[in-house]
Amino acid sequence: MRTYVYDFADGGMDMKDLLGGKGANLAEMTRLGLPVPPGFTITTEACRTYLDTGDLPEGLSACVAAHVSRVESLMGRELGNPADPLLLSVRSGGRFSMPGMMETILDIGLTDAGVAGLAAASGDERFAWDCYRRLISMYGSTVEGVPGEEFEQALASHRRAAGVATDPELSASDLRDLVEEYKKIFHAHTGRPFPQDPAEQLEGAVLAVFRSWNTERARVYRRAEHIPDDLGTAVNVMAMVYGNRGPRSGTGVAFTRDPATGARGVYGDYLPNAQGEDVVAGIRDTLPLQELARLDAPSFARLGSAMETLERHYRDLCDIEFTIEEGRLWLLQTRVGKRTAAAAFIIAAQLVDEGTIDLDEALRRVDGTRLARLMFPRFDLSGAPEPITTGVPASPGAACGRVVFDSRRAAEATGPVILVRRETNPDDLPGMLAATGILTSRGGKTSHAAVVARGLGRTCVCGAEELDVDAEGRMFRVGDLVVREGDLLSVDGATGKVYLTALPVRPSPVVRYFEGELEAGSSPLVSAVDRMMARADAVRRLEVQANADTPEDAARARRFGAAGIGLCRTEHMFLGERRALVERLILAEEEGDVRAALDALLPLQRADFTRILEVMDGLPVTIRLLDPPLHEFLPSLEELVARTAAAPDDPALEHDRTMLSAVRRMHESNPMLGLRGVRLGLLVPGLFAMQVQAIGEAAAHRAAAGGHPLPEIMVPLVGDVRELAAVRAEAERVLAGVAGAPPIPIGTMIEVPRAALTAGDIAREAEFFSFGTNDLTQMTWGFSRDDVEGTIFPAYLRLGVIDESPFESIDRRGVGRLVRLAVEGGRAVRPDLRIGVCGEHGGDPASVRFFHETGLDYVSCSPYRIPIARLEAGRAALPAST
Repeated sequence: MRTYVYDFADGGMDMKDLLGGKGANLAEMTRLGLPVPPGFTITTEACRTYLDTGDLPEGLSACVAAHVSRVESLMGRELGNPADPLLLSVRSGGRFSMPGMMETILDIGLTDAGVAGLAAASGDERFAWDCYRRLISMYGSTVEGVPGEEFEQALASHRRAAGVATDPELSASDLRDLVEEYKKIFHAHTGRPFPQDPAEQLEGAVLAVFRSWNTERARVYRRAEHIPDDLGTAVNVMAMVYGNRGPRSGTGVAFTRDPATGARGVYGDYLPNAQGEDVVAGIRDTLPLQELARLDAPSFARLGSAMETLERHYRDLCDIEFTIEEGRLWLLQTRVGKRTAAAAFIIAAQLVDEGTIDLDEALRRVDGTRLARLMFPRFDLSGAPEPITTGVPASPGAACGRVVFDSRRAAEATGPVILVRRETNPDDLPGMLAATGILTSRGGKTSHAAVVARGLGRTCVCGAEELDVDAEGRMFRVGDLVVREGDLLSVDGATGKVYLTALPVRPSPVVRYFEGELEAGSSPLVSAVDRMMARADAVRRLEVQANADTPEDAARARRFGAAGIGLCRTEHMFLGERRALVERLILAEEEGDVRAALDALLPLQRADFTRILEVMDGLPVTIRLLDPPLHEFLPSLEELVARTAAAPDDPALEHDRTMLSAVRRMHESNPMLGLRGVRLGLLVPGLFAMQVQAIGEAAAHRAAAGGHPLPEIMVPLVGDVRELAAVRAEAERVLAGVAGAPPIPIGTMIEVPRAALTAGDIAREAEFFSFGTNDLTQMTWGFSRDDVEGTIFPAYLRLGVIDESPFESIDRRGVGRLVRLAVEGGRAVRPDLRIGVCGEHGGDPASVRFFHETGLDYVSCSPYRIPIARLEAGRAALPAST
């Protein structure tokens, strides 16, 4: 028969799935001989059964009663005994810590008859009535749904009537009267008196904890922390010990190291004459834990010894909840403590130095998400004003500058600027490069603004819907507030908050370290990061390359540890002044005009590639041929129609009329599925050939100069091997005519589902694969990335349809399966096929682990995400912790 209840003495820390984290750790502390009140845990299986069926598992009530009898025996008191009652606490505890999300009920078992007995047994009438009022309020709000604020209002009213400021100052008489008022509130909302059967109280409390697993706040927390919904929670039932027995009693929380900085020492809070929930609720000011040494030196010494035991046993920072009852120390909970990103790295390094863990274990205890938090500057928010609006925190960081509303003004500005747009497009790239921060009223975390900003390391807040952006009027409104061009704005990419002032910014020492400005030993944090990165680089199998389109980005990528460029997007090289040349190409009607436009672009492309190959000398540079639809290089249809309609006969607008005709001719219902990628190379004669020639000539120039260029040519959006074969044949013909060009591999992006499914065929013509997971995700899901983030995804997350955006972290079951199929199919034909990924997922920690498991050779990501990918690639290569 299945066991649904375990005494603390029968469990252990390896049973978290069954007993929850809290129950497993209570069991472990009991086994260590630490002072834990007797108790037992009702398993997560019992919770799942109740949530599935609506009924408690058969036999659970009898089993709970048997375990209560054991606690009674150990404590020498009986539940419901009016002379000297045993009281119990009931607390939730899932597999993963969810602080503040679920329920706790204290003093279960106290009744009208038992309160007098508790007063007599304890010799403290005030204490007894204090326990009873706590039970009624907690049981009422948690089990029966009585509005908690009504209990709080009654308590506040009694404090005012007694002329006192805090709860401990209320007398026994005050508390007795308060209990009567609490019972009236309970009856008014439930239609019945407060239950006087301790067994009924206990069962009601257990059911309430089970139900709390599915409260909205718990669901929201699980979605944010990526905790599965089907785990359920355990219930921990423990004999009550009392921190509210007078001045020699109290409760507190202790940390074995500072969870904010990682510094060694004793950290925490203590509250005399209080129960544990008082500390959590913040209803009274706590004392620093060190004050306990003055108030109760023996208890402080015993607590210190227990802290040493727990940290040594768990080999990590421990978070401990404790109660002191008339000078006797009890431990109510421990767990591996949550900590800041900085503390995580520092503590991991400390534990290595102390011989507690090895470097591999230290590497397991840090992660790319924490490293990312350390890499972005932050505002000093002390004394900060209220934000004027809040949007989607799309790219972390802290940016302050003057407001500008177009790319040109951003690029021309002499000081820091914030580029404000309704949304951005490829034409905005120069302004985005020039801006310190980007703010849009539309879009989400994977909109153009967000993706490019992260790649550039720019702070970005998207989707600030309260913004009414008037780019023509050079201002935006938030309600009645008007912000004009030139006003100072501060944008917090970590929180999405926007301030109408210049906030001070603290630079990130970790980025300065990666840039080579700080030595590894300049601070404990930088030293710890350096050690973890060195270990990750030593053990990882995946190479980490960069998505970089400029020599500046390429140089930064090398400083950040990139092993090459996995994606050089050539479309970014056709903006600005060069856009006119692309327009000439599009408008050309005669072959000679086409050739002239291409001849004008050739030396510019050659110079671009030469500079990048020089910066990345000796490392591979994968250059993607032009991918986006050509219409993106033309003015918008709406702008042209408006200009030409206003003066239809104006000869000065002849060029606009010509452009309008071209835009209409090239109009597509869905451009992202139209004339782009490999289709451009096949249907726009000479375009790809010009780019291939520029790559070959740049490589030849670098080789002649004594360099070691390693360019690779990547053909985008291939869906059929015959497309790739045609482009490859032309590319090889062009390269054969470039004197001095080294061998240049030709491969393709796998970003169309059909390409993944026919990868074996495509591998016959491709020397490498690179997964373009952004487009592959769009086409597999049928999502338009720029549209779903702000509309569909919030609803899908709320409804539990998705746990996270598939554009942020790889969809293993769908897109991931296509990746696996393509790897298997490609290598079945070409065993030495080099395979990587160059979509946004290349810098996502969870996705990097998947790519390692799938057998890819490299990931490519934006320069600022390279350290994150390096760290995660190292962590993915480690064997599981024992």
